[in-house]
Amino acid sequence: MPIPAHHPVDILRFNTCGSVDDGKSTLIGRLLYDSKNLMEDQIEALERSADITGGGQINLANLTDGLRAEREQGITIDVAYRYFATPKRKFIVADTPGHVQYTRNMVTGASTANLSIVLVDARQGVIEQSRRHTCIASLLRIPHLVIAINKMDLVGWSEERFIEIRDQFEEFLPRLDMKDVKFAPISALNGDNVVEPSPKTPWYTGPTLLGHLESVHIGSDWNLNGFRLPVQWVNRPNNPTDARLHDFRGFSGQIAGGIVKVGQKVMVLPGGNISRVKEIWTYDGPVTEAFCPQSITLVLDEDIDVSRGDMIIGPDNLPGASSDLHAKVCWMHPRPLQCGRRYLLKHTTQTVQAVVTAIEDRINVSTFEPEPDAPDLALNDIGEIRLKTSKPLIFDGYATNRLTGSFILIEQGTHATVAAGMLFPPTEAVKPEYTDFSI
Repeated sequence: MPIPAHHPVDILRFNTCGSVDDGKSTLIGRLLYDSKNLMEDQIEALERSADITGGGQINLANLTDGLRAEREQGITIDVAYRYFATPKRKFIVADTPGHVQYTRNMVTGASTANLSIVLVDARQGVIEQSRRHTCIASLLRIPHLVIAINKMDLVGWSEERFIEIRDQFEEFLPRLDMKDVKFAPISALNGDNVVEPSPKTPWYTGPTLLGHLESVHIGSDWNLNGFRLPVQWVNRPNNPTDARLHDFRGFSGQIAGGIVKVGQKVMVLPGGNISRVKEIWTYDGPVTEAFCPQSITLVLDEDIDVSRGDMIIGPDNLPGASSDLHAKVCWMHPRPLQCGRRYLLKHTTQTVQAVVTAIEDRINVSTFEPEPDAPDLALNDIGEIRLKTSKPLIFDGYATNRLTGSFILIEQGTHATVAAGMLFPPTEAVKPEYTDFSI
C-alpha cells in the first residue's frame, strides 16, 4: 500500500516471539498478505509452493521461514526481518524463533524493538517459553507488549478461555514492570482480528492487531533528555576540488540519546574538552538540530582531539564512567559463563578487554526469582554479573538509555558473540578534568 510522498510517517520496530508452533511466522505472513504489502511474484511463489508445504493451502509462514530446514521442520530457526508500510506508519518486523534452543536469536531480534508481540496458543495457555520471552522483553525494556492469544478458532472463540489466559499473565506481569500491555484474541491462519475485525469475537472491543500497531504512541520511547553521540568515524573527505570539503573534519555516528542544536555546547569524553556545535550534517544535507536515533555528522568550532570510541555529550546531563560494571546478561553460548574468564566487551562504538569478576545470581524464569550463588550461567540463562574492563566505559543505566546502557561480550579467538548485557545505573556521574574551548 503506497504512502503519499508528502505524508510524514514514523517507523515502528517490533518482533514476534512465543513458543514453537504458536503461529509467529504465519502472523507476519498474514499481516503482509492482508495489508496488501506483497508483490505479485511473492504471491505466485506462495501459490506454487502450496502443494509442497501447505497441503494445497497457501502457507503464509513461508514468507519469513526462508531456510530449507525451517520449511521442512515447520519451525523458525534464524531471525527474519520484513519491511512493510501502511498510510499511517512504516514497520520493521523481526520474526524470532520460539524453540528454547534459539532463545539467543530471540534476544537479538528483540534488542531494538519498540514493541513485542508474544503469541500464545489458546489450547496450550501460558507455558515456560511464554514466560521466558515475556521476561526477556521486560529485561530488554521493550516499551510496549501485546499478548496475542492465537488459534482462538480451535477453542471455539471462547471468551472464558481468553480471560483465563489473560489472568495467567496478569499474575506475574506486575513483577516484570511492564507498563503498556495489551491482549488480543486472533487467528493468524484465518486472519481474524489481525488486519480486519472478526465477527466471531463480539465480546472483544479492542482494536485489530494492525490497528494497534498503527496507533501505539512511540514518540516517547527514545531518551531525549541527555545528548549522546558515540563517535563511529572521523569524517575527513579531503576533496581537493571542493574548497568546503578540503579541510572538512566532522564526527559521524548515530545519536544514542537527546537532542543537539547548532551553537550548543558539547563535551567530548573521556577527555572532557568542551566546544560548540558549528554544523550538523545528515544524509539529506545540513540541519539546525537533530535528535535520537538520527545518524549525523557534527562539525565543532574548535579542532580538538576526537576519535572513534569517544562520546560527544551535552554537558548538563552527564553519564557515568567506570571500569567496574554491574549488569544483567543473557548467556548465548554452549560453553557456560564462569568467573575469571576474559572476553572482549563491545559498548557503543568501542571494544575493550573485560573479565568476569563475579556471578551474583541466576534468574529462575518460572518464578522470576533470583537464585544466588550460581556457579555459572549456561546457554540461554539470565543472570547478574560483575565485570572489570581494561578502561572506563562512558555509559548510562539501561533503564535510562537502551543504547548507551547495553553491550555484548565476545569470545576472544573465535570472535563469537556469547552474551548480551544490560548495565545497571552508574554509581556516580563522570567528573572529567576538561578544557573549555568555547570561552
